[in-house]
Formats: sequence, C-alpha cells, structure tokens
Amino acid sequence: MTHLIVKNGFVYDPMNHVDGEKMDIAVANGKIVEKVEEKKAESIEASGMIVMPGGVDIHTHIAGAEVNSGRLLRPEDHFRDVEAKTAITRSGVGYSVPSTFTTGYRYSRMGYTTIMNPSMPPLEARHTHEELNDTPMVDKASYPLLGDWWFTLEYLRDGKIKECAAHVAWIMVATKGYAIKIVNPGGLEAWGFGQNVRSIDDPVPHFNLTPKEIIRGLCKVNKLLHMPHTIHVHTNNLGKAGNYATALDTMKCVENLASGDKPIIHITHCQFSAYKGSDWRTLKSGAEEIAKYVNHHDHVTLDLGQVVFTNTTTMTADGPFQHGLYQLTSNKWVNHDVETETTGGIVPFRYRRKSYVHAIQWSIGLELALMVKNPWRIYLTTDHPNAAPFITYPQIISWLMSRKAREKTMLRINKRARHKSLLPSIEREYNLGEIATVTRAGQAKALDLKQKGHLGIGADADIAIYNMNPELVDPSKKPKTVRKAFENTAYTIKNGEIVAKDAKIAKPVNGKTFWVNPQLSSPTEVADDMKRRFREYWTIEYENYSIPESYLATSTPISVKAEV
Repeated sequence: MTHLIVKNGFVYDPMNHVDGEKMDIAVANGKIVEKVEEKKAESIEASGMIVMPGGVDIHTHIAGAEVNSGRLLRPEDHFRDVEAKTAITRSGVGYSVPSTFTTGYRYSRMGYTTIMNPSMPPLEARHTHEELNDTPMVDKASYPLLGDWWFTLEYLRDGKIKECAAHVAWIMVATKGYAIKIVNPGGLEAWGFGQNVRSIDDPVPHFNLTPKEIIRGLCKVNKLLHMPHTIHVHTNNLGKAGNYATALDTMKCVENLASGDKPIIHITHCQFSAYKGSDWRTLKSGAEEIAKYVNHHDHVTLDLGQVVFTNTTTMTADGPFQHGLYQLTSNKWVNHDVETETTGGIVPFRYRRKSYVHAIQWSIGLELALMVKNPWRIYLTTDHPNAAPFITYPQIISWLMSRKAREKTMLRINKRARHKSLLPSIEREYNLGEIATVTRAGQAKALDLKQKGHLGIGADADIAIYNMNPELVDPSKKPKTVRKAFENTAYTIKNGEIVAKDAKIAKPVNGKTFWVNPQLSSPTEVADDMKRRFREYWTIEYENYSIPESYLATSTPISVKAEV
C-alpha cells in the first residue's frame, strides 16, 4: 500500500480537537499513522488548503429496488445529466436518481468516502447489495426496514422483547444490515388496509399495538443487541401540517429509556417533521420548539433533510405519505408493497422558490441547523433525493456558513414565507470546524464507526482536501468561494490512495460493506422458529432468503455481543 504525507494543510478534525492547525498527516497501509519515512512516501503539498476526514452521509437513498424503480420512472432525469465515460471510469446518467457508478464518482469528487443507504426491505436486500457492490469509491451500509414487519409487531404485541431482539439479530445477519430503520411506525401496516395512523397513540389495525409501543419496543431491542447506531426513525405524520408535535412526542416517548448522555434515537430528515399549522395555508415553522427540546436532552440526534429549490424525485417506504403527495401534485406515482414487511412510493417533485410551502420548508431545515446549539447532534443531509440531490451539499454548506448567502436566497423566495421565516433573526454562522462535524465527525460518531470521521492514529486514511485558504477567505463574506471549494476536492484520498483529483476520478476503487453481526446465546433456536414462520407466511423458502457473506464484494462485519 502507498505511503503518503499530506503536508502543511489547515486540518479540521473535530474528534481530535484539531481546529485549523497547520500540520502534516501521515498515511501507511491505508491507515493514519504517526509518521512515515519521507523518502519512501508520496507527498501532497496542501499549503493554503483545508484538510478534513472523508465525508460521511448517514442517510442517502442510493441503492435497492426503491431507487431502481425511481430510475425507471424518470427517463427525463437521465438525459438532463450524463456522466461521460473516461479511460478509467464508466458512463452513467441521472440528476436526482443517478446510476450506481455515477453515485460513487460524485460522492468521491465531493470528498465523501462513507455513505449509508437508509431504506432496505429485507425481502429485497439481495438486490440492494447488488447495487451497493456496483457503487464504487465509497464504503457503505444499509438499514433494514423493521418498524412494520409482522414478526416485529407480533413479538411487541405479546411483550416478547428478548424474542424480538433475537429475531432482529437474525434479520441483521440474513440481510447484512446495519441499523434498525423505523418508518411511520404502524402506518405502513395500516396502509395495507387503506388506512394510516394519526398519532403515536393510535392503534395499529389487527395488532392491538400503538406506534409508541413499536418505537419503545425497538429502542429496547436496540439496547439489548448493543447495535452501533440508535434506532433510525422516520416519524409518523411526516410532511403534514402540525407534525412537529408528533416529532416531539416521538422523542419524549423514549426519554426514560436513556442512560447517561448517549443518544438512543435518531430522528431522520427532521425538516419534514417540523411543521406547525393546521393546513398548507397556515403552515409555519416548528423548528424552534424541536431545537429547544434537543438542546436540553442528550438522548436525541437529528439529520436535516434540507430542501433546495430544484427538480428532484421523492421516494420513501412511507407509502401513505407518497400517495398523498401523488394526490397533491397529480405527478407520476409508483406504489409498492413488500409482503409482510413494508411499503414504498415514488413521486417526481419540484421545489419552487415562489411556493409558500416550499419556501417555508427551505427555511425550516436551516433554522434547525442553526438553532440546535451542538453540531454533534444534528447532521447535514437532504434525505437524497427527497429534498434535493446530494450534489447540493456545497450549496447548503454556503448557507450555513454565510448569513449573506441566506439573505440573498431569502430575497428570491415567496414574500409571505420570507416574513414568516425565523432566519432573519438568526445571526449564527457555522465555522469550518462545525462543518467538519455535521458532514463527517458527528455522523461517524452517531454510527459508531470508530475508524471513520477523524484523522487520528489508526483511523482509515479517508481524507478530503479542499482548495480554499481559511486565512485568506472569510466564508461569511465569500459564500460562492465556499460553494465552489466544496463542490470538488483538490484531492480525495480513500484508504491511503488518491482516488479523485481536481474534479476528476484518478483511480476507481471498491469500498467495503459494513453489516452488524450480533452474537446470540442460542442462534439455532431462532433459525428453527424462522423456518416455521416462512412456511406459514411467505411465498419464498427460508433457504433462499438469507444473503451469504460471499455475496458482498468486500464484506466487513461488525460483531456485537447481544444480551439475548
């Protein structure tokens, strides 16, 4: 492996309390090391440049049946954005739903090296991993959808938490999954009967169970299994006026399960769950109330789901939400049900500056980011591609770092939304250390990926070098310079190798696939029970369901010792 020295860069490494110090980073055998012999090492002169750990994305829809259906639904998304073939890269297409190779290349050019696919129906895990294998340049993982899975609901209904934990452990191994994903708990099961739930206390049809009991039960399961990430929750009533109250109820319902200052619940794409009002006409921001709660409680983390004014594709396992969006827009619509497991839907969408609702949504995401005081508790995402494609991250970074940039956009949005927005009253501007936290260090910590998100000794040598001199550029005054710098790295280094340079892929590489391997006391009992259940419930055989480890291009299991 290459020995490498990144010399004289301005290093931002929040995990190790390095905030813009001019220093060298040494790399050997794919890891950060204390020093290497300079004569044997390749040298990168990073004077006048920013050096950060490789970016981490905790929530981005980039693979699987849902994403592939989005590609099929939107040929118009293909021809507007083409990735040309080069001597060392593959061609590809897609602006909001890019093809697999294009996804990897674009993340790498922005300096991202680890990404998490947040929505995987267990029955469709095989296809998801095929696409993850096909996505180059980045390490990755996927979250199986378990909040409305029949067996989960049955165990929780009967109060069998340990049995549920053993079953979830089996699913993680069977699907090679990384975290427990919960989408509109109880609502997806209700959708199978043309219904939904309206609050976390509504009964789920045929199960005598509530969303609150699902969330609390799976939170307990997560703790029993010692999973690296918390439960990852897409709240009930997402995208509906007044839903900020549901988001607060969701955070509060697990409050007494927390111990110490370790988070136990992650609320994803929180912008979509931070709405006040009784309908679209009275919509306004609930960001202040949510931020106030998060600022006073350590058991919660959030990611943004920041809206950008662009044409994109919405896709989620929240089938009833997508049906409502279809009715609202009359756009194309795909609905999908996965037997006994989950639902899904896809609708093309355009966010418009002059729309009152869209402008309020844009404002809410930034309000959350700026009003949550601790950047380790809130992370930059767009819920790609739901609120915008991931390639818009540099634009969002410029908004976070520059009040001037926010004000310029404010002048172009709907006038009524401008008057309702909380942004004019917020003076805060992120610094580069905080940007490093919300785009890599915080996300890696939330995922408990100890080798990611930092540049300390022993970390994976995933490094992003941006061509911007923090001594000469004031991000507050020059947001365009910030945006340009973060659009393409000067160098992206993956496992110690230069993989992207000056907006071009320099070396295609394959990344790892992380998955959690819980160690159970009686795994054979779980397998026997599952074989019986497959005969009763499914149209496929038990033997054809599980994914062998050999199916992953570069399998990287993470073993955890479960309390079951």
